[in-house]
Amino acid sequence: MSGHSKWANIQHRKGAQDAKKGKIFTKLIKEIMVAARMGGADANANNRLRAAIAAAKAINMPKDNIDRAIKKGTGELEGVNYEEVTYEGYGPGGVAVLVEAMTDNRTRTVAEVRHIFSKRGGNMGEPGSVAWMFSKKGIITVDKTLADEDTLLSIALDAGAEDMKDEGGQWEVHTEPNSLEAVRLALEAGSIACSSAEITMIPTTTVEVTDEEMASKILKMMDALDDNDDVQHVYANFDIPDSIMEKLG
Repeated sequence: MSGHSKWANIQHRKGAQDAKKGKIFTKLIKEIMVAARMGGADANANNRLRAAIAAAKAINMPKDNIDRAIKKGTGELEGVNYEEVTYEGYGPGGVAVLVEAMTDNRTRTVAEVRHIFSKRGGNMGEPGSVAWMFSKKGIITVDKTLADEDTLLSIALDAGAEDMKDEGGQWEVHTEPNSLEAVRLALEAGSIACSSAEITMIPTTTVEVTDEEMASKILKMMDALDDNDDVQHVYANFDIPDSIMEKLG
């Protein structure tokens, strides 16, 4: 399993825990607000908003919460004006780290992110220092019990998918960002349920981490960044062997 997919799986498990604490609600409300502000309140014409709403419904966010977030984003209701910022740097072992945040106070957020990098054995970089190591892609995951490889691949490629990978217990369909929704809808029309569908950043090169202590430091840094209230997504180009991941839980 690729490094990206390993961290994605960790985040999905954390997401289930965070949902109980309400933390994931806060992050998705921010995403809905920004998506509505940038692309309008019509989810049918706003792919980013549609994806955010789908993610919110997946964790059983009440419809009233979603509607209020949309109205705050469009200005119908008073709300905080969040802006998107990206931070780049290196973690332990020279792993490239990309952080996407939404904040109402850049000074606070950059100070907090910088502190996490420093405390966890990494360092912040200049804009563009690691972003070139990542490419934006659409990723759709499908449980292997729900679709056979040939059927899934045929439907996905016909709808515009680029590639499909075997990631253990699930298939991972890769698309260009603007093709994600078309591929997702085609799979659903073929009675194939998608576990997740999101725009993400995929590393074009990876750093193999075979030292257990170093792997632990990297994952603790990723976890600390992900737990920050202003941080929406964290990406890195580590590749930790399954045997070490299992030991670290």
